[in-house]
Amino acid sequence: MTTIEKIERVLDTVRPAIQMDGGDVEFVDFDEQEGIVQVRLMGHCVGCAASTMTLKHGIESRLRASVPEVKTVEAI
Repeated sequence: MTTIEKIERVLDTVRPAIQMDGGDVEFVDFDEQEGIVQVRLMGHCVGCAASTMTLKHGIESRLRASVPEVKTVEAI
């Protein structure tokens, strides 16, 4: 399984919780050299004050725990 497939699998596990609040997350890119995952927050996540918390403490922490190649996650 590739790193991108692992990332997408983890995102699939967090997506239902985000969708329950009217948002969504979409994988955009992974920089293997830097370990940076880029995602796009959509729906109610756009402009939501809690989106940074969702990104860093939800998505990033889950990805870093499950995919060692991931160092950080950025919203674009």
